[in-house]
Amino acid sequence: MSKFHFECRVCGHKIDNFKDWFSSNQKCPKCGESKIYTKYSADKEKIKTLIGKDQTPESLWHYFDFLPLNNKENIVTDGEGVAPIERWDFLEDYAKRKYNLNLEIFINRNDKSFATGTFKDKGGSLAASVLKEEGITEYVVASTGNTATAFAHYMAKAGVSCSIFVPEDSLPDSEAHIGAYGQKLFRVKGDYAHAKKVAADYAKKYGLLMTGGNLDPLRLEAKKTQVFEMLRVMGKIPDVYIQALSGGTGPFAVEKAFIDFEETGLLGKLPRFLLSQGDRCAPQAHAWDKATKNNFPEGYEKDFPTYENPVTLIPTIATGHPGMYPLMAPLVKRSGGQIFEINEELAVDISRLVAYERVIKIGPASAAGLAGLFESLKRGYINDGEVIFVNIGESAGRALDFMKEVSYTSEIISSVDDCERFDRTKYKEMVWAPFENY
Repeated sequence: MSKFHFECRVCGHKIDNFKDWFSSNQKCPKCGESKIYTKYSADKEKIKTLIGKDQTPESLWHYFDFLPLNNKENIVTDGEGVAPIERWDFLEDYAKRKYNLNLEIFINRNDKSFATGTFKDKGGSLAASVLKEEGITEYVVASTGNTATAFAHYMAKAGVSCSIFVPEDSLPDSEAHIGAYGQKLFRVKGDYAHAKKVAADYAKKYGLLMTGGNLDPLRLEAKKTQVFEMLRVMGKIPDVYIQALSGGTGPFAVEKAFIDFEETGLLGKLPRFLLSQGDRCAPQAHAWDKATKNNFPEGYEKDFPTYENPVTLIPTIATGHPGMYPLMAPLVKRSGGQIFEINEELAVDISRLVAYERVIKIGPASAAGLAGLFESLKRGYINDGEVIFVNIGESAGRALDFMKEVSYTSEIISSVDDCERFDRTKYKEMVWAPFENY
């Protein structure tokens, strides 16, 4: 029996392997849809051993039996997928002090991922490993920035030539990393939607394989391992899952883990998805708000706006053409969750707060995820006694201009007479002020 195969989510057609999937241009050869499920032959009860408290995985490949790769010799890894899940008591204290809520708040520290400090590293590792196994030496990626950096890194390790297309407003620090790996970056004049089109045209012109969308098994299957890590580290599934929303691979991956392992009885109820979008590019939040006000009329999931060339402060999560909304909205609705806007200008304040309280430098997309927590508390989306899981996006390593804004203590002097004796604690009230008054 094969280790895995694919099934079309639309017509149920079976696709035996990646060779067949890639040869059909990553579409079902029967109905032409690109949405598939990955099915495994391994005994699903094995997951109970893999998530045991005595387990100390080195990477997401600890869960090899439930990832779509046949030969371990083809694994391309840099220790991704087991970034710490930490309990942040300063946020719990805030929720108690301001809202009288007793919460457990866990943060998935993807910024600690060794390779590129992003939650895209898991997908990069799996994609590079599969391409290596299939003998594919060229690949095309369209990205707002984080996927670009992660895939550039792992493809370089696998010896794959990666052509990467990003919108013109993507962070320049990502470009520096990609170029340093010896991968090719094309900065496309226009927004992410146009960058994707140019990337697709390039792939077609040269007959190359291109990264799929948010349901691409190379991304989805890797990201579902975060659910295994919840169980291994936290010992439970959270009541609430919070993440900044661009396309939505993270929530879809959580759902995929529940589909795969429902019969084991380990996972219980799907967490409530509370997904935040920056207010300067929030098409899914706007569509959700309209659907909510109209009591989710028939066909609501197909009614969403698109925004051309959005100008944002957080370009890594800016997707003006939300092609996954027809699937994302029903998922969020089934979970009892919400899609909502956050103020992008809060990103600097949040990064200052985290740096002060935890001595951690996070990037703007991570700050957007944490802004989702503050906004959820303010809107009453979180209930007393709940367990909260916040999936943060990236470190500040590729957002140095952003970190310059976060810094606030510098002072220009002429002599020692200009210097007041320093006490770090005097800044505590300042970094908390935006949230005490939120």
